[in-house]
Amino acid sequence: MKNFILFCLFIVLLIPGISQPNKILIIPEPVEIRQGVGEFEINSNTAFYFSKLDADANAIMAAINKDFSEAGGYKLKAVSGEVAPKNSVQFKLLSTVDTAIGNEGYRLDVSLDGIKVSANKPAGLYYGMQTLLQLLPNEIESNKRINNIKWTVPVVSIMDNPRFGWRGMMLDVSRHFFTKDEVKRFIDNMARYKYNMLHFHLTDDQGWRVEIKSFPNLTKVGAWNVKKTGDFYKLSQPADDEPRDYGGFYTQDDIREIVQYAKEHFVEVMPEVDIPGHSLAVVASYPEFSCSPGIKKVNSGETFMDWGRQGAIARVDNTLCPANENVYAFLDKVFTELATLFPSQYVHMGGDECAKNFWEKSDQVKQLMQKEGLKDMDAVQAYFVGRISKIIESKGKKMIGWDEILDGGLVPTATVMSWRGMKGGIEAAKMGHEVVMTPNNFVYVDFMQSDVAIEPPVYSTLRLKKTFEYEPIPEGVNPKLIKGGQANLWTEQIYNERHLEYMLWPRGFAISEILWSPKGKKNWNQFISKVEDQFERFKYADRKFAPSMYDPLIKSSKDAKGKLQVDFDPEITGLNIHYSFDNSYPDNYYPSYDGKSISVPIDATTLRLISYRDGKPIGRMISIGVDALNKRAGK
Repeated sequence: MKNFILFCLFIVLLIPGISQPNKILIIPEPVEIRQGVGEFEINSNTAFYFSKLDADANAIMAAINKDFSEAGGYKLKAVSGEVAPKNSVQFKLLSTVDTAIGNEGYRLDVSLDGIKVSANKPAGLYYGMQTLLQLLPNEIESNKRINNIKWTVPVVSIMDNPRFGWRGMMLDVSRHFFTKDEVKRFIDNMARYKYNMLHFHLTDDQGWRVEIKSFPNLTKVGAWNVKKTGDFYKLSQPADDEPRDYGGFYTQDDIREIVQYAKEHFVEVMPEVDIPGHSLAVVASYPEFSCSPGIKKVNSGETFMDWGRQGAIARVDNTLCPANENVYAFLDKVFTELATLFPSQYVHMGGDECAKNFWEKSDQVKQLMQKEGLKDMDAVQAYFVGRISKIIESKGKKMIGWDEILDGGLVPTATVMSWRGMKGGIEAAKMGHEVVMTPNNFVYVDFMQSDVAIEPPVYSTLRLKKTFEYEPIPEGVNPKLIKGGQANLWTEQIYNERHLEYMLWPRGFAISEILWSPKGKKNWNQFISKVEDQFERFKYADRKFAPSMYDPLIKSSKDAKGKLQVDFDPEITGLNIHYSFDNSYPDNYYPSYDGKSISVPIDATTLRLISYRDGKPIGRMISIGVDALNKRAGK
């Protein structure tokens, strides 16, 4: 008998898959997962049961069938009914409120016979469906038919609900325009990871992107500039005769379609009109709204601002005039039209980076200051913000703005979006205002993701691990005032949809997890495993992502004798970094970095390096000149 028991134990150890099912990898991490044994298979005969086949049920089935019709080659059928038989997936709204899951949470139970998703609200059913899709094999993401595969789901019980109600992504469509269909795909990818707020940055110096029937020049003139390619804000000055035909805008019907599409994905769309700065597209369309004389043109990426310790200094006046009553009449009509297009309770008025040097020269502004008792330019902007707040509130909306609306005094009813680090949000919360935490040092996903030697150059770097350290609730602040946070994707250097995807993922995974999952479940190593699983899913979906976490930062210094040294700073563990100085391309037979500084040969001209894992290349080949390393060391 004893030998028999030992034999059984030996067999179990030989086939660990029997007792150790594959670990469930979900982004964002659910609140609670209890994994069982076995699996349920979804096939062409599986029925999807809903209490009633309404718009919400149709939205859930559309999302499921978008994947199954492409990867599985068939559509699944929806059925109305309260009782679901075997071989079915049931989506059920609870008749008695489950306080543990709230309005957006869900319970997902998979047995050998079927699946049940239950929630208090349709949003919870939708998010349960998104989790269900991640439980299916990675091949479900394919846009081509996958043969000889079983669409199995592991037996599991999941209870889940979000940590924050505001889980946003900001998309800048002004610097570079993205079409209606591209915006819809952006919404698709947001919803997959349970984001629920699209912050739509519709206006800036490079373009006005929404039709306003009261002011047709905003899109006739303000939506177009000269097509340029290169380093944004360093591009050449357009010639007078160069065609201004690059850009675009959304008609009001387009906006209605985008808003409805987002609603079907349980995403709210919040419009932003960035004022009083960032308004070159406006004053190019209607020069009378500027404080300074002369004809202005929509910016095409050429330099027109200088940045220093005192803030922004404009070479070209890109501001609306706060002393011109016609400006407020104009904005009243703009916000009237926007209020009919966007059901969102919030309207974003920007308020950031307003260069005031042209205001300082304006006789109109000086008269306003004297009349209203305004002591400085910050007070002038605060006056403007107060006027805009009243206009927005008159449309039945709540005003939100970047943290510069704190400068000169905060409007009592305003919500603050803190982007210059956490400080502005902390100050606003301590004053009793609601805050959305979106600090640039954690969630600006337009920043470089690794070393500038391999990344498309931008003025700062934000690595995945730094983003994962993001915590929206600062110490000493009332957590009830922190509505949540969001990823911000500015598009000065993003010319197309593929590069947009590259910049957004995987940092978008990290922000999703931070805004949805419990703080106590944050685990970097586990998160990296989930990211790599999502990479495989993205390969099937033909979506782009950045492999930057496999590429180390390159650091250079001088030793005591002035000799150039280099070190590599990998973001994740388990990598072997191989390098060369002899102009050849290293592989895993080349020297490997051991954590100690490497002396650069005196006559070397180029350093090359590449990351390997388990004997296979996983990073990208990086080349950097020794001259560049010397410059880094000089700093």
